[in-house]
Amino acid sequence: MQIENMALIALVLVTGVALFLPTLSTLIMGGGVSPTEATTWINRKKAQILDMRPEADFQAGHLPNAKRIAEDQIASGIDKLKLDRKLPVIVVCQSNVAARGPIKALQSAGFVEVKNLDGGVQAWTTAGLPLAKG
Repeated sequence: MQIENMALIALVLVTGVALFLPTLSTLIMGGGVSPTEATTWINRKKAQILDMRPEADFQAGHLPNAKRIAEDQIASGIDKLKLDRKLPVIVVCQSNVAARGPIKALQSAGFVEVKNLDGGVQAWTTAGLPLAKG
């Protein structure tokens, strides 16, 4: 009976942590946008897509009209992309944690509304949305 209670307590703790992790990520990152929200931002707010993934991943498939830049080139290369600082930017990374640095760098560069794409390209394709290649 004692072992069953411990197993039940462990299950409750693991479930609680699993439920809290997305909330913690939102608190740390300031929130992101879902693929559905991203399409709304793109269509209604003219959001710009900035892909931070490696070149090979970008070439294999990226959000339509996305521009690629390496994270370590944001400070020196963002002006070359000719993005409008008044329009929102959606950052696409390998993981939401990886977007933290680029988001702060873009905000420091004068971009007012910057969010990451929750779940990245995988969430985008799971939602049945198209990718561009090349």
